[in-house]
Amino acid sequence: MNYQSLKERVLRANLALVEAGLVVLTWGNASGADRDAGVMAIKPSGIPYKLLRAEDIVVLSIKTGEVVEGSARPSSDTATHLYREFPTIGGVMHTHSTCGTSFAQAMRDIPCFGTTHADNFHGPIPVTRAMTDAEINQDYELNTGRVIVECFKKRGINPEQAPGVLVASHGPFAWGATVESAVENAIVLEFSATMALNSLLLSPGLSPISQTLLDKHFLRKHGPKATYGQK
Repeated sequence: MNYQSLKERVLRANLALVEAGLVVLTWGNASGADRDAGVMAIKPSGIPYKLLRAEDIVVLSIKTGEVVEGSARPSSDTATHLYREFPTIGGVMHTHSTCGTSFAQAMRDIPCFGTTHADNFHGPIPVTRAMTDAEINQDYELNTGRVIVECFKKRGINPEQAPGVLVASHGPFAWGATVESAVENAIVLEFSATMALNSLLLSPGLSPISQTLLDKHFLRKHGPKATYGQK
């Protein structure tokens, strides 16, 4: 099977993270899924972005995690990206962007203080619990994915309405229905983190946006009654 189109889209997503200033050196990765084909494509491990080509992108089976196309070693975060949960997503981005990672290291949600955040995230951007020593020492990358899923299930968060998370002491992950929308959500996550940090510096006791205003801004862009954009 030819996966060239998927690899090219994943290449563009990786380069878009760099262009947006979300990735320094090789600290980040983007992946995309073709669920009909049962595969995902991801950046190879440790290859500088300026040298990255579509031919370098590695394609793996979602079911088994085995490489089905490509000679390079896939990203060390591959097991976190595997598309076995959150079945509506088609792209996952991982970065170590400055402000998002700062909240992750502080083990704090990114509060929703305003409508810019509310346009893309229906509430705070959650942070996971800290991983245990056992989870870190065995199957670390896979367990990173598991604590993300656990966070959303325990807190009753819809991953379509909060398309991103902070892994405690690690950094942000964002996703979307497509590779392209996942890139956009990664950019919005960092922008929201930057604004939240600035807001807390200016007003340390600031309260989150009201539920009414949050709902108004999120639901006018998302869901069956959305009015934003063209039909």
